[in-house]
Order: sequence, then C-alpha cells, then structure tokens
Amino acid sequence: MLNISGIHEGFVLDHIQAGMSLQIYDDLRLNTLDCCVAIIKNAKSNKMGKKDIIKVECPIDALDLDILGFIDYNITVNIIQNDRIVEKRDLSLPKEVKNVIRCKNPRCITSIEQELDQVFVLTDVEKEIYRCKYCETKYKGKRRRRV
Repeated sequence: MLNISGIHEGFVLDHIQAGMSLQIYDDLRLNTLDCCVAIIKNAKSNKMGKKDIIKVECPIDALDLDILGFIDYNITVNIIQNDRIVEKRDLSLPKEVKNVIRCKNPRCITSIEQELDQVFVLTDVEKEIYRCKYCETKYKGKRRRRV
C-alpha cells in the first residue's frame, strides 16, 4: 500500500479524471511554486473507477480556482489547515477566464497587442460556450471536463 503523508496547510484536489493530473499540474503552474506537491495517478475510486489526486502544501490563495473550474468543475477542492479539512469547495464554470486560453482570431486586438490579457467570457451556460471579450470569437477548443 502506498502511503503519502498528510499536509499541515494546503489543499487536496480530488476526483480528477484519471490521467489528467500532470496536465492540471502544468495548467495551475504548480512548478513555479516553492512547495511540496504529491501526484497520485490511477487511484481506485468507487465513484469513478479510477481517479487522480493532487496534494499541495501551500497557502490556498496560490491556487487559481477559475482555471480549475474551466478545466473540470467536477474536481473537489479540500482545503487543509492544521492537518484537518476545514472546507470542501465544489467548483463551477467561471464567468470569465483570463490568460488560460488564447483567441484564434488573427484580427483580434490580442493578436496585435501582445501585453493584453486573453479574456474569455462565459456567454452560454447551458452549452458551456466561451467567447473572446474583445472580438467575440467563440472558443472552439476542448475543455478537459469529463462527461
């Protein structure tokens, strides 16, 4: 049996689709943080069959929940303080995502002004459609959310 020790302060990302933890690690830019990170891949799950888990020992404000909600709003965020879970956060689709995805429209102002933030706004909640804030181009890429 694998044993990963508990964390004193930080968060645990649970119910990650199996095989997605390394992509989430990159998307959250956890490599830029000076903290302890444990990635558990293909853990057994009664609910999902298999799942990934990420444990991070650092302040919760270091995590961008908007990116996480955009990637997969089914992920559960467990906030740990003093070796205990003090809060469980369920994610939702963010109303706006900044610098997570890029506009593909070559005529968009973001293609010309390199310093300008890439901002996408949720325009249709039911169909989960995001559009560029500046030119309203629809984001056609895949979100990695499980169905």
